[in-house]
Amino acid sequence: MIVRSLNDLQDMGRVVSAEGWTSQRLLLQEDGMGFSMHDTIIEAGAVLEMHYKNHLEAVYCVEGEGNVFSVLTETNFPIQAGTIYALDQNDKHVLTATKTMRMICVFNPPLVGPESHDDEGAYPLLTAATPCEASV
Repeated sequence: MIVRSLNDLQDMGRVVSAEGWTSQRLLLQEDGMGFSMHDTIIEAGAVLEMHYKNHLEAVYCVEGEGNVFSVLTETNFPIQAGTIYALDQNDKHVLTATKTMRMICVFNPPLVGPESHDDEGAYPLLTAATPCEASV
């Protein structure tokens, strides 16, 4: 059984931040669950262009407000507490926070831990033995 709290993550090296967001990584590849789970804060005013080419992601909003824009369909979806969106087609998207958002994110395959967005808004596909050069 795995039991940990947000308070544990900083000392474990499981907090990753970049401009506009902080990801607290509750479960990672090394935990052996087949997915990773993150408690992520998106700062008010952040506009994040992302395209997870290597991962599927589901995002559940527990606080705040904003919207997610699908680049492919040119559709804007409002996001607020109680809303989930799933990037089941590795969807290129833009997340905008109008109020600070707290999101619970699940990635498959699981992240190793230190990943940050590359210049295309993707996380690299790493394994535990692969070194990571974090980028923003």
